[in-house]
Amino acid sequence: MYPADLVKPMREDLTAIGFEELHSGAAVESAMTKEGTTLVVVNSVCGCAAANARPGAKASLDNDKKPDNLVTVFAGVDKEATDKARGYMIPFPPSSPSMALFRNGELVHMLERHHIEGRPAEMIAENLKDAYNEYC
Repeated sequence: MYPADLVKPMREDLTAIGFEELHSGAAVESAMTKEGTTLVVVNSVCGCAAANARPGAKASLDNDKKPDNLVTVFAGVDKEATDKARGYMIPFPPSSPSMALFRNGELVHMLERHHIEGRPAEMIAENLKDAYNEYC
């Protein structure tokens, strides 16, 4: 587990723009039962989360169509919540950072770490915007 002081700014990078942090399995279950579309960001302390994933997720929200719900879990910090969220992302293997778009609880779009690492935030944002335009 990472120290709270270390991850605080990484958490706030998403919560400051409206993402709800989920800290327990029950909170994830509750979020996944909401109607509409839900973007789940599996946050991480790695460099590709800072340079690509979080900026890409934030930039993706500059779009006419957006998810109804924005939630995040933090890998390596909120183990129960992260494990529960990843359970909804099966058949994709666990990876962090990652992003999943759900519609009425059904997985409709997935970005795994290998889709994020080494790709510019703008490319990640465009990928998500395309998914929003199709599913939101």
